[in-house]
Parts: sequence; structure tokens; C-alpha cells
Amino acid sequence: MDDPTRYRAVTLANVSGLPWWQHLDDEVRRSVRVVGSVLPFRTNSYVTDHLIDWDVVPDDPMFQLTFPQRDMLEPEHFDEIAALLDADAPRERIEEVANRIRLQLNPHPASQMTHNVPTLDGVPLAGVQHKYRETVLFFPNRGQTCHAYCTFCFRWAQFVGPKGLRFAASETDDLVEYLRRHPDVTDLLFTGGDPMIMKTAVFRRYLEPLLEVETLSTIRIGTKAPAYWPDRFVSDDDADTLLRTFEQVVASGKHVAVMGHYTHPVELSTEVSREAVRRIRSTGATVRMQGPLVRHINDDPDAWATLWRRGVRLGAIPYYLFVERDTGARRYFEVPLARCWQIYRDAHRRVSGLARTVRGPSMSATPGKVRIAGVVNLAEGKAFALEYLQARDPDLVGRPFYARFDAEATWFDQLRPLRRIDEPFFPPQVPARRHTLHLDPLPHPRRLAPSGRDGDGHHDPREPAATTTHD
Repeated sequence: MDDPTRYRAVTLANVSGLPWWQHLDDEVRRSVRVVGSVLPFRTNSYVTDHLIDWDVVPDDPMFQLTFPQRDMLEPEHFDEIAALLDADAPRERIEEVANRIRLQLNPHPASQMTHNVPTLDGVPLAGVQHKYRETVLFFPNRGQTCHAYCTFCFRWAQFVGPKGLRFAASETDDLVEYLRRHPDVTDLLFTGGDPMIMKTAVFRRYLEPLLEVETLSTIRIGTKAPAYWPDRFVSDDDADTLLRTFEQVVASGKHVAVMGHYTHPVELSTEVSREAVRRIRSTGATVRMQGPLVRHINDDPDAWATLWRRGVRLGAIPYYLFVERDTGARRYFEVPLARCWQIYRDAHRRVSGLARTVRGPSMSATPGKVRIAGVVNLAEGKAFALEYLQARDPDLVGRPFYARFDAEATWFDQLRPLRRIDEPFFPPQVPARRHTLHLDPLPHPRRLAPSGRDGDGHHDPREPAATTTHD
């Protein structure tokens, strides 16, 4: 039971039994319990033993990334949940209040529940989203949990709260038929949750029917496993079988792209995390790196430049730097767009051309993926230069347009067209949601070295989750 390569989850149910928990301030422990009753909380022994430096908690970036923080909730919401916990209220009452709070946190941004759901013969396809012409997202039912949950996760509603807010599909028959009727779709993205939470045999049952769709050229796998549980590709009991599966897909003539979610360079500081990338690439699959720029964790150009350099050294491809999504604990994590662009630019100019494949800062908004190309001074005034990297309307892609510069704006819906000719690039105006931000000046020192401690684990998360589930 002390096998260090065996997964062991850390949740509210067992966190108090771990030695380092007793050394945290009372208020830090209280915040984890209160916020973790509303937003998902789950980490694991690999993260806690290898990636968190407990000497600098709560400021450690990986602690911020995986442990709920007090200011992730509005003060009145925090106090309401805390009072219920202090009174030992029934679980049903706590969940009722938590659900009311969750519904105020924009659980499905970018019109995911209204604009992206495709239909087959007039019937909506459960667990499938189709926003862009060439790409379909697939949410396998058995992949809707994660090895650890990111505190900023934009898909947090997949894991807590009303089941009606969740995406999931139990089989692929309808998906295969949909793809055959839509030959423009070349890419399918397995997402969640994390599809790499599944046993390989389960993953193959979803995957194999897709290999018969000739027009499908690329299988993408959105996963945080190379960062949160790299043993999934190295020492798990079916790690070798998973790699043979990747080889099978490549041999069929399709491209396998592992879309690795990396948030901080510490995630590539351990030997097993680097070995995971090497083993994935040895199958013929590619590894692409993407993640959001979030306050308290990686709002520092040194962190991004270091991450991209480490990735390129392993043959991984820097792909996207995202702006934090307008959902969940947005107020705690968001960074003004002007600062996002400055951090991206400062990091981008510190790396070689091989790392400059990264695109950003990118916002996955309702109309599409909007990139901030720069801040410029035009005759009409100071402006953000923007472009769509992807769009519901493909005609908008790659055409520059401009928004009035706004030093406090943190999302696309807060921007306004600079000129009349820019108006078609913006959706109909809706009241923008804003928060007052209190930001430290750049640069932010961030720890880049690993803690260097060993870990162990016992529980296999790839079996159906008994309680809470998140990404």
C-alpha cells in the first residue's frame, strides 16, 4: 500500500489526516473547507509531495492552483457557507445554498449550453459541442473527473452542482453518425474533465469507432494528466497499453495530439513529468502546451518563458496562452487584458523561434477565439488590435479589427468597437460585468524549482467517482 506510483486522491474527506495540513494556519484550513463546499476541490499525493513548496504556502503557485482560497467567493457567500458549516447544518441545506451561489458564477460561459450543442435528426447530441466548423468536442461520460482540480477551471460545473449543467456522453454511435454527415469536421477533441482519467480499455471503446470515420484526420486529447499524474503514461498498470493505443491511431493514418494543460513550469520540474512527454512523443503523437494566464499563479513573464523553454527542450509545442475565462472564481484570478498582453509579449520575446509557436493572449468568447495582437495608437485613439483565431463565422478569421483601449477590461464583452467598421466583429452589446482589481506591480517573483520531496498514492481515480468530480 506504500507504492509511490499508486494514485491517492486528496479531498475534503481526508485532507485533515495528512501531516502538512496540521501546520497550516487555521484560517487557511477554514478557507479550504468553506470554498471547497461550493467549488470543486481535489488534488493528489503527487501534487502535494512533489509540486507544492509547503514553506511558502499559501503563496506557493501550485497550492493556489489546487487548493481553494477564501477570496474565490464573494464575502457574503463565504460567510453564508461558513455559518452553515459552523452550525453543522444538514448536508442537503449546505448543498442548496451552494447551488444558489454556483448559479451566480456563470457556470457555462461562451454560450456553451445554447449555441454549441449540435443535433442529429433534430435531437440534441448529449456530451457533444460543435462551435467551429472543423472541430467537435466530445465529453465521454467516464472521463468527467480529473486527477486534481484546478481552482480556476472554466469547466467546474461538470463536477459540482445540478446535473443539468453537465455535459456527458455514454457512447459514440450518434457521434460517429454526426461526423459522417459533417465531412468538414477534421478534428475531434476528447475533453472533460480529463479523458486520461479512464482506464485504457474504456478509452479504447470510445476511440475505436472513430477510426472508421475517414474524414476525421486528428484526434485531440485535452488533458492535465502529464502535469498532475504523469505516471498515467509511465508506470500505471495500463500505461504501456495506452501508448500502444496511441501508436494504433497513428498507424491508422490519423494524427494524435495530446493537448497538455500546463500552468506553471514546476509542472515540468520532475523526472517523471519529463519522461511522460518523452513516452507520449515516442508513439508518434505530438504534445502541445496550453494554459490560461491567471493571477496568483503565473502572472509573470519569467514563469511562461521558463515553461515554454522546458517544453521545447522535450519536443513539446507551445500552443495557446489563454485569458482566464469569465466563469467561476473569475474575480480572484482575472488579469486586465492590457497586462495579459504585456506579460505575453515579455515572455514571447525571451524565447527562441521554436517556442514562438504559442498564440495569445486568446479569449474563448461566444463569437470565437479572439487574440490580442497588440496595443496601438491610431488616429481614433489608443486601441487593442485584435483578430479571430477561430470563429463561428469563418469569414471573420484572420481579419484585424480594433477595440477602444480599456485599462480595466478583463474580457471581450467589456470591449467596444473603435470604429464603425469594427462593429461586425463584436456581438450585440450586453451589460459588461466588471470587478475592481487590486493588482501588484510587475514583475511577480514565482518559484520555479520543485520541492524535491517524494510521494506515494493508493486510490485509482479512473474508476467511476463515488462523490465529487473536476478539471
